[in-house]
Amino acid sequence: MVNGHQRVRDDEGSAARVLALSDGVFAIAMTLLALDITLPAGLDAAGFEDALGEVVPNLWAYALSFVVIAAFWRGHHQVFRYVRDVDGTVIKLGLLNLGLIALMPFPTTLLAEYGDRPQSVAVYSGAVAAIGAAQLALTVVLWKRPWLSSTAMPDPVARNDVLDLASMVLVFAVAVPLAFVSPTVAQLWWAVLVPVKVVLGQRGKRLRATAQPYRAPGG
Repeated sequence: MVNGHQRVRDDEGSAARVLALSDGVFAIAMTLLALDITLPAGLDAAGFEDALGEVVPNLWAYALSFVVIAAFWRGHHQVFRYVRDVDGTVIKLGLLNLGLIALMPFPTTLLAEYGDRPQSVAVYSGAVAAIGAAQLALTVVLWKRPWLSSTAMPDPVARNDVLDLASMVLVFAVAVPLAFVSPTVAQLWWAVLVPVKVVLGQRGKRLRATAQPYRAPGG
């Protein structure tokens, strides 16, 4: 037992390698988002203006997905801030999370090209909800296994992070069936997250500034 938590061990390794792989996957996913933002060559003035107008949805989808992936990257680094070792469960959840992140360019393209179709909005919403669920599971596992960290995550900080991720999962999960009622309403529904993320983000900063993390045994 460690600080009231039952210690469970399986194959272990260094968190540094997981973070290095994670940074690479996040960076590649962000870069791939921009590949669909192109204009045909050899356009005349009228064709150029038309093509420029048609690329606006791609820019919107790119900006949205970039912000979403950046938010997950930031949260990923926050939860791994003091993690020293990883075990098999953490590695599996981490790889699941990265696999879903790597898929994000596909639903982003769907949203850019067919944003008025319910299937496209539903797929995009489901993809973000799935990433959030995987990162939520990873956060909970690391929170409940403080022996993997040199300095364990304080409970108030962990609870706020869990609530933050859970709110994202809930909003995007609700948007999946809502997309089949109205794709536009489903996309507007995503905006509910803005004030929620602002409030929980500010609360998280205060908790991290005031919380007194405990030193894990062997850290």
